[in-house]
Amino acid sequence: MKIVVTGDTHMPGRGKGLPSRLINECETADLILHTGDWKSVDVVQILSEFAEVKGVSGNVDGEDIKELFPLQQVIQAGHVNIGLVHGHGEKKTTEKRAIEAFEGVPLDVIVFGHSHIPMLRYLNKTLLLNPGSPTDKRKLPHYSFAILHIDDGIRAELLFFDDKT
Repeated sequence: MKIVVTGDTHMPGRGKGLPSRLINECETADLILHTGDWKSVDVVQILSEFAEVKGVSGNVDGEDIKELFPLQQVIQAGHVNIGLVHGHGEKKTTEKRAIEAFEGVPLDVIVFGHSHIPMLRYLNKTLLLNPGSPTDKRKLPHYSFAILHIDDGIRAELLFFDDKT
């Protein structure tokens, strides 16, 4: 199973459209996860043309997005349990807030966004993944998103690119 993981698209605003690098991967995705801060339901519609889309709402999302997506959810993808949350809030780091959002829930992967900082690492036996942003790299050198491959195990990769068209 191929899962494309993206978030913090902030469209319109940070981008007029989703980058071709992201779209190309979505064309062969079995599932697309979005970490919130969609900003527009148009992003949901675009991604839904390629595969089933699951996501959460973020701190810049309006009521239209909040009606479609919860603040957090657990997704079963094959044999893998994935916790999905945006990660915004007060105090602590985005990573710590994401971890605490699923305290006591047995998960294989926690996917979060908000910081726009791509990250891939393990905390004990749980994979932590932030795909960054395909449209708003802030002060980072590259735009990014991630892919999770679920088969007998879990293989995760961050994809970095420079041209967001």
